[in-house]
Amino acid sequence: MSFVNKVLVAIGSGLKHVFLVKRFTLRYPQQRSVLYGDGYKYDPKEGVGIAGYRGRHILFTDKCTGCSLCFIMCQGISTAIEMIHLENIQVPVNKKSNFPQIDYTKCVYCGFCVDACPFYALVESNEYEIDAYDRESLIFTPEQLAIPPKTPKGTYDIEYEGGAHHRA
Repeated sequence: MSFVNKVLVAIGSGLKHVFLVKRFTLRYPQQRSVLYGDGYKYDPKEGVGIAGYRGRHILFTDKCTGCSLCFIMCQGISTAIEMIHLENIQVPVNKKSNFPQIDYTKCVYCGFCVDACPFYALVESNEYEIDAYDRESLIFTPEQLAIPPKTPKGTYDIEYEGGAHHRA
């Protein structure tokens, strides 16, 4: 292919995207992307991460053993997880009643805490809107982490007919 043909192909591709291909940009906050699925999880038996969006964490207190592996994994990255003692939550598998507390002002959403949990007690949900007026409101206690997030109202599905997308 000659130089002129390559230039014409590049110009044709650019013009196609300017005039024919629908935009993928959302008008946030009026339009929000709907993220399907349960969020990011890790399967220790297979040794692979299960694809999903990395958002706010969900803690299953009935599965948490208080092993502190999530805390240890987070120490080298962002120090967002702290293990706290809760006497009001009594779980047979967690004799010491130690549970993770996450500071979202420090969390980088890397997912290593989810990878480190061998009991499926910690997963990341699809909730990506975490905001507050003060820093103390972004420290989520184990009780707050145990409440699954709600799907925001006013969301719109993204039309994947045209625009930026990948085909399998």
